[in-house]
Amino acid sequence: MKYLFGVLLSFFCVSVFAQSPGNDWADLSKYREANATLSVPAKGEYRVVFLGSSIIEFWKDLDPDYFSKNFYIDRGISGQVSPQLLIRFQQDVINLHPHAVIILAGSNDLSKDTSHISYVRIMDNIKSMVELAKYNHIKVLLCTYVPIGDYPWRKGLHPASKIMKLNKMISDYAKKESLTVLDYFTPLVNKNNGQKANLTKDGVHPNLQGYRLLEKVTDSVVHEVLHF
Repeated sequence: MKYLFGVLLSFFCVSVFAQSPGNDWADLSKYREANATLSVPAKGEYRVVFLGSSIIEFWKDLDPDYFSKNFYIDRGISGQVSPQLLIRFQQDVINLHPHAVIILAGSNDLSKDTSHISYVRIMDNIKSMVELAKYNHIKVLLCTYVPIGDYPWRKGLHPASKIMKLNKMISDYAKKESLTVLDYFTPLVNKNNGQKANLTKDGVHPNLQGYRLLEKVTDSVVHEVLHF
């Protein structure tokens, strides 16, 4: 309870800052109108929110039917780091009353797109999102990150080993907390721990064929967790 209070207090302070006039660092405005059109899930509607950055955002762009037919809600924003996802968690997850949330976080932190955050900080942000979900009776599915051999926009960072280290930390934490993990790494990985060339657009983002593999992983686990 003491830890949860700390999470809620930190979340409140950060959210107040993020929503101050002239400051929308977490891009809360992106989905504000779309969220307002959503009613409370109807009986039998097992709503699942996908929260993440470009891997999540581009998924719906390539396969919109996958989301609409499954009551899946895509709340990805390209380029976001884990603290931005945490700031958006109230608006883009909790307020949508989902049965479950899928959290994919960490790659942009490691690529230094917006800022550099240590593994500990990434995990702290993930843990805070998990605690907020639990407090609101939302089931959590964490993801191991997709394999990345190099970032086209920032070459030479050698992300493969960093992604694997992060994935181990996520898996270890999930095991400790009895959380479900979606393995988004194994279906896409090549022998060099990057993405298979036939499954990706740029070595970072899956193509439609790659996403279809992730869909199989997602559906089998979501159906098991939500019992439908």
